[in-house]
Amino acid sequence: MTSGGRSDPLRTLLASAMLLVSCHGDRADRTEFFPVAGNSSLPFSEAVQVGDILYLSGQLGTDSSGRLLPGGIGPETRQALTNIASILERHGSSMDRVFKCTAMLADMGEWTAMNEVYLTFFPVHRPARSAFGATGLALGARVELECTALK
Repeated sequence: MTSGGRSDPLRTLLASAMLLVSCHGDRADRTEFFPVAGNSSLPFSEAVQVGDILYLSGQLGTDSSGRLLPGGIGPETRQALTNIASILERHGSSMDRVFKCTAMLADMGEWTAMNEVYLTFFPVHRPARSAFGATGLALGARVELECTALK
C-alpha cells in the first residue's frame, strides 16, 4: 500500500501473477489439442485445454451425421448445447463448469427464442455471455455457440 491507503498497481499485478502461478503450477503452460471426435480431418480442434481451462470450438445444431437439425433456432440451440455438454463430458468437465459463452445468431430477431432454450441448460449457474448477429453461419445454421469451461 502507498500512503493514503491506495494500492500500488504494480504490486497488485505482481501479486496476481504469483497467485496464478501458485494455483496452476506446472499445469499453466500445458496445452493439449483434441481433434473433433470421429473426424480428425477437420481444420480445427473440438477443444483445446490450457492448464485447467477448456476452450471449445463453436458448435452448431448438428446431429451425429453432421446434418443440421430441422426446425430452426429452438432445435438448433438445444442440439448445439447438447453437443457442448458431450464435448465437456468427454474431456472431464460439465455444463456447470462453463463460465463464458458466445452466441452467434444468423438473425438477432431470434435472440429471445434462443434464450428460452439456452436457459434450460443453465437454469441457475449462468455463465458470462456475449451475443452478436452474423451475416452467415456454416451450413446455413441459425446459431453457433462457443463455450469456455474449467476442467
